[in-house]
Amino acid sequence: MPSVATALPLIDPPFGCLPLGELLRRYENVGEPLACQPLAQGLLNRGYRLTTTHGTYFLKHHLDGDRESIARQHRVTRRLQALGVPVVSAVRDTEGGTVAVVGGHCYALHPWVDGRHRTGAQLTPAASWQLGSLLGVVHTCLQQVMKPAPDRLGHSGTDTSHGGPHDGGRVSAYASATPADTFALIDELLTLARGRSPGDGFDSLAEHRLLERRTLLERNAHHRPPPGAETPTGWVHGDFHPLNVLYRGTDPAAIVDWDRLAVQPRAEEAVRAAAIFFVRPSGELDLVKVRAYARAYRLTTGADARELAAAVHRVWWERLNDFWILRWRYQLNDRRADPQFPAVSALAVWWTRRYEEVCEAFAG
Repeated sequence: MPSVATALPLIDPPFGCLPLGELLRRYENVGEPLACQPLAQGLLNRGYRLTTTHGTYFLKHHLDGDRESIARQHRVTRRLQALGVPVVSAVRDTEGGTVAVVGGHCYALHPWVDGRHRTGAQLTPAASWQLGSLLGVVHTCLQQVMKPAPDRLGHSGTDTSHGGPHDGGRVSAYASATPADTFALIDELLTLARGRSPGDGFDSLAEHRLLERRTLLERNAHHRPPPGAETPTGWVHGDFHPLNVLYRGTDPAAIVDWDRLAVQPRAEEAVRAAAIFFVRPSGELDLVKVRAYARAYRLTTGADARELAAAVHRVWWERLNDFWILRWRYQLNDRRADPQFPAVSALAVWWTRRYEEVCEAFAG
């Protein structure tokens, strides 16, 4: 849910192509539409700040997902809210549902939350501790409200021969990226980057980073996580980053966008989130804040140092083999993520060179 401070022009009635009249008739006491602002933040789905005669709401147009999966997310957030997790439940319609399907598209209405997003640069070490504890609460509360998490092999329940209180004993075998596939992708992306005419500074940086990454992979291919390695799993938010956490003052007010709720290695979500929150524009991680965040997460969940160290290794390898921003740009002609590339691409290099320090910050 984007910040109320986002300043964008109003959509004049009839509010573009949004079926607001038909949508709002499904709800009681919502009122008539007065203004509808598209919100620019976020890469997936579409969001609007909707002002009516009765108040302000966040209207979400779900571009992916089906009605039942979205409704499941809403049921989960309602249960989490009952446990005190800062989430915002979807508004129920006159029939008790939370997903409106109009013209084949899924929409949901949420109360508007006045708040702002905060990056890691805006967080003190104490606030970083608070963030790690918050994610830990999300994971432990999801464990309470969801059914036992099945693993990727289709199993569920517990296996007391692995793990501890954090993971409930559930493990799964996860495949990791293969260098051969990554080398083929690098060659393809290099061809596309070099073929742009006229090229620009981004294309030059992309070529430099692709060549650099190929060299790093050649040197580190033997560090690939072993295929079939068992990994503790559980239910996770799936997209925990600064645009999905709203603050009111210094306190988290709401965790939003639960579209990627799924069963995954929980410690990996903690590492991925830190790599987004605490990356500097130069591509370095603020390890002081990472250390505070990670210790709070471990204390809240019961995850041990070995689990965090293994997660660091798998996410590092993932980052070393990942080129999603370049794939968006060169394969899909979608440049929305381009501004993230300088820091993200530099992080993979810096992380490789400072691997032991990063591991110690998470697991030490």
